[in-house]
Amino acid sequence: MIDRYQRECWVAAALGVLLLVLARFAPDFFAYQNLRSVLLENGPVLVAAVGMTLVILSRNIDISIGAQVAVCGTIAGLVAEAGWPVPMAAGAALLAGAGLGAVNGALVAGLNLPSIVVTLATWVILRESLSWARSGEFVRNLPADFQWFGAGQSTGQWLVVAIAVAVFLVFAWSLRYLAAGRAVYATGSDQEAARLAGIRPRRVVFGVFVTMGALSGLSALLIAVRFPQVDPRMGTGLELQTIAAVVVGGVAISGGRGTLIGSLIGVALLGTIKPALGFMHTDVHWETAIQGMIILLAVASDAWGQRRS
Repeated sequence: MIDRYQRECWVAAALGVLLLVLARFAPDFFAYQNLRSVLLENGPVLVAAVGMTLVILSRNIDISIGAQVAVCGTIAGLVAEAGWPVPMAAGAALLAGAGLGAVNGALVAGLNLPSIVVTLATWVILRESLSWARSGEFVRNLPADFQWFGAGQSTGQWLVVAIAVAVFLVFAWSLRYLAAGRAVYATGSDQEAARLAGIRPRRVVFGVFVTMGALSGLSALLIAVRFPQVDPRMGTGLELQTIAAVVVGGVAISGGRGTLIGSLIGVALLGTIKPALGFMHTDVHWETAIQGMIILLAVASDAWGQRRS
């Protein structure tokens, strides 16, 4: 069991060491308000990481999710600003995300184009198009029931966290027990073997990109409801943070191996690093460099493991 989940165990151990260091040198980190802030900040990241886990398990990658989040969040804000009820704004964000994911999926699965090239192109297109359309202008005049889903700040904060946890639990169960989950693993391990086993790899790849898009829409909604205005630049850097969390959590960049539990631990580790840097009086701008280093180390570890096997 330990051998099977070796990466997850090492990451959990690293998180434990980090928490012990904080307990010794920065005990204020464990104040209730700060822990709630960390959970709230990383709820949307966890939702995006669930989708990214599916994509990477299928031996693909999606670096357009930050731009998708920006577009979906802006759409949700505009729908709410127009006077539509919050469920309609939420539905618009999810549908917009699923549509953007379908575009990526169609190009990758339908035309057999490299996912990194496709999603890099869509990332640039979406960011530049949104910048041209909004010119950096926030979506304002949102109805009172949009922020925190109309539940008030205290309840709304825990509602955001609860939604993220629910998404994680549903997909973790689905990956483990449903045929669709096993098809994602099989596709990422060996597409030809999966095809011979009766699985349609292209349909699976298209499906994971659509799911990634829908979860990007949900992540955007969970970010947008936290503020009285919607920033069209939201989601900047989310792609790096999400990919880093997933690969450090043990999901092989070569596909077919990894768990959502590992992705959860990866999100927890990276989500702790930024506030930890602040409490340790270290420049928080080191966070991005640390994320890049983590991705490099995780990919190198996977490559080393494949050579040994």
